[in-house]
Amino acid sequence: MSKADSIHSSIGASGKKRRPDANYTSWLRKLAQNRSLLLMCIPAILFFLVLAYLPMPGLYLAFIKYNYTDGIFKSPFVGFDNFKFLVMTGDLWRLTFNTIAYNLAFILIGNVLQIVVAVFLNEIRRKWFKKMAQALMFLPHFISAVLIGLIAYNILSYDYGLLNNILTSLGMEKVKTYSDSTIWPFIIVLTYLWQTTGYGSIIYFAAIMGLDNEIIEASEIDGANAFQRILYIVLPWLKPTFIILLLFSLGGILRGNFGLFYNLIGANNTALYATTDIIETYVFRALMTNFNFSIGSAVSLYQSLFGFVVVLTANWLVKKFSPENSLF
Repeated sequence: MSKADSIHSSIGASGKKRRPDANYTSWLRKLAQNRSLLLMCIPAILFFLVLAYLPMPGLYLAFIKYNYTDGIFKSPFVGFDNFKFLVMTGDLWRLTFNTIAYNLAFILIGNVLQIVVAVFLNEIRRKWFKKMAQALMFLPHFISAVLIGLIAYNILSYDYGLLNNILTSLGMEKVKTYSDSTIWPFIIVLTYLWQTTGYGSIIYFAAIMGLDNEIIEASEIDGANAFQRILYIVLPWLKPTFIILLLFSLGGILRGNFGLFYNLIGANNTALYATTDIIETYVFRALMTNFNFSIGSAVSLYQSLFGFVVVLTANWLVKKFSPENSLF
């Protein structure tokens, strides 16, 4: 801003200069007018302050060889040795690939299914059936991961599982599910989709409810059938919501669902490491088995930085092709 522009902006409609306290009074007035919104933001601000910003000095753990006697800030500084250990052992690449592959499947397939479910719910005309369908689809989200793991074990167990009992009754050989790493990616993805699709469709269904009914009525008058309404009206309307949820999800692309993986297969089943070991299960073993807090912190820091870069890159691409839908 030039000096002339700044002088002009400081002059009111009456041609007189504004007093400095006038801007302060205006700012206070805006705060008072929006006090309800500010009060609603306070819990979120406190949440991120306490759980995201205050613990940040703990990142120093990733660069030291931690011991209990000296504590965090007196333990010997080792630089990037903890990261070198991960690279040299080859664990970093396997963990990164597995975690990204699972999360991409969760994000892409999950969002597509959620959109499909939301669209189908919107097309249902009987309110009682719609409410019953919503209740049944939301139910898996509230089932504990521990219970899901127990159900999976009772189905897939080699000796007593339902699957092998059915196979033996048909004269077929038993399947060693917990020793075959090739089938678990399908089991994990299907279990995750079963648990989250119904609940995740709420956001898309709410977005559809915000669609102007006059647009739908006008399309019906013009002769558009249900498929055409979905294709040319509903899906374009859901595009901004899909992009925002996609960007939010990409921020955690290296943050696996520890509860699901741990309860389905455990953290110490070495036969399944090739396809089921993710960053969270590795960090768990580093902390609980080897008591190696420093390497666990190094992995977590790598996880956060990778997600940060992915979000910035994805937002840059969205801003390039669809600026109105970018986060910033």
